[in-house]
Amino acid sequence: MQQSLTREEFSLFSLEIEKSETDLKSVVEIIAHFKQLIEADPAAQFIATFDHYSHTAQLPNGQISEEIKAACNILFCFGFALPAPEAMALRPRSIGIAELPDRFFITFLEAPMPVANTAMENWAKSISHKKA
Repeated sequence: MQQSLTREEFSLFSLEIEKSETDLKSVVEIIAHFKQLIEADPAAQFIATFDHYSHTAQLPNGQISEEIKAACNILFCFGFALPAPEAMALRPRSIGIAELPDRFFITFLEAPMPVANTAMENWAKSISHKKA
């Protein structure tokens, strides 16, 4: 096995949305909203959802912050290009949604493609009445 570094370190994007700032009332509703946006994007492909909260809660030593009420990821892929086999390590994409008592926390890892980052940022901001 060979270890290498590719491109640069990628930053984490996150957005906190107060529950009063959105009509969406749960992580499930936010996931459904994101799924519609992904399916409407001709360059994106929905893959699956992952209930991280349930997975961690069922582990014998699973630990979840008391503040987190629900946590899911939506997995998808942008299909702009497949320039090299190493690109597979950077895919698929995931957006995490956590429900906290008074807000939702949306987060994703920076993609190496600016157009993908813009799409994910717009998707995250689309759930808020006040466009952050």
